[in-house]
Amino acid sequence: MKFMRPSLLSAICLLSVHSALLQAEELPVPIQALEAKGATIKGSFDAPGGLKGYAAEYQKQAMALYLTPDGKHVLAGNLFDEKGEDLSQAPLQKLVVEPLTQQMWSQMQSSTWIADGAMTAPKIIYLFSDANCPYCNMFWEQARPWVKSGKVQLRHIMVGVIREDSAAKAATLLADVNPELALQKHEQAGKSSTLKAMSNIPKDIQAKLDTNMKLMDEMGLSATPAIFYKDENGHVQQQQGAPRPEVLAKMMGPK
Repeated sequence: MKFMRPSLLSAICLLSVHSALLQAEELPVPIQALEAKGATIKGSFDAPGGLKGYAAEYQKQAMALYLTPDGKHVLAGNLFDEKGEDLSQAPLQKLVVEPLTQQMWSQMQSSTWIADGAMTAPKIIYLFSDANCPYCNMFWEQARPWVKSGKVQLRHIMVGVIREDSAAKAATLLADVNPELALQKHEQAGKSSTLKAMSNIPKDIQAKLDTNMKLMDEMGLSATPAIFYKDENGHVQQQQGAPRPEVLAKMMGPK
């Protein structure tokens, strides 16, 4: 293995620092002003009419910014051509949406969830789930054919948002010797469920629930079930609430 001489390594480090500073300086003043207001610039792209496009992320949302030819003003929003086609969609998808959703997927993988279905299932679906949520239960019922066939595994990221005892019920499930079976019994019973709210939540379980809630908040979610799946192209898609039959088939794939 060869090592660089200290002088050469120092020169490369200085060049890297200089390049980073130069890139920061290259952002026009109006774009920097929007950065100061909370927008994160993910990249730039070509735009027609003398405009310069910038892909930004703001509060977990993709936003297209267009710098006017004079370099002094910025337009925010979608840009359409004479055919009515959205010229902002492709660059935002590539520069903002894809990296953001893949990061979300990775965070969900690392969260505390209860599996429903075979670990060998080819399709994984994450959902933020509340033990008191009737629509979570509805989705659980809808998914049975795919789960039982071994083609889909649901991963319930347990949170407490609906009632005062939601978090304590989630804690009961997470603390169970067999959380998968406990969740199955609870969902299968529906309105007749006898799941008890834990009176004193252990610190380790509370920490897991707090982390799940923090993730839910960071992803800009406020209701359950918030469902995430990958489409046929590997792109992460979101579904809020129990899906309609045609959406369900698209999410799950063939039975």
